[in-house]
Amino acid sequence: MKQYPTKKLIWMITSGEGKYKVFLEKKELDDDLIFILGGGEKSHVGGVVICEPRKKTKVVSLENHYDYKVLRPIAEKACKKYNKTVITLGGIHIDNATKKEIDIIVKNCTELLECI
Repeated sequence: MKQYPTKKLIWMITSGEGKYKVFLEKKELDDDLIFILGGGEKSHVGGVVICEPRKKTKVVSLENHYDYKVLRPIAEKACKKYNKTVITLGGIHIDNATKKEIDIIVKNCTELLECI
């Protein structure tokens, strides 16, 4: 087995501070793109969104997770901008999050869209 240094991480951006900080990594997979979203107190996989040019967006949401609501706009914007198949995956968790805390996280995720 060999290890190879990776050159496929294109960039990583963040928005917010403390437990409201979120991050987005962009990676190339030859002609396609993968975005990984995480943050909060614990990153996890709560959903996956697949967006292909000129096709209907596909959403997979793990039970009791709503991460697709912030993953979907990322996938759709990147797909449209780059005209490539895009997968977004990930999730953001804050224990016992209030509506106000969820709104802060959503706002921070929306700010990430500006950099796609």
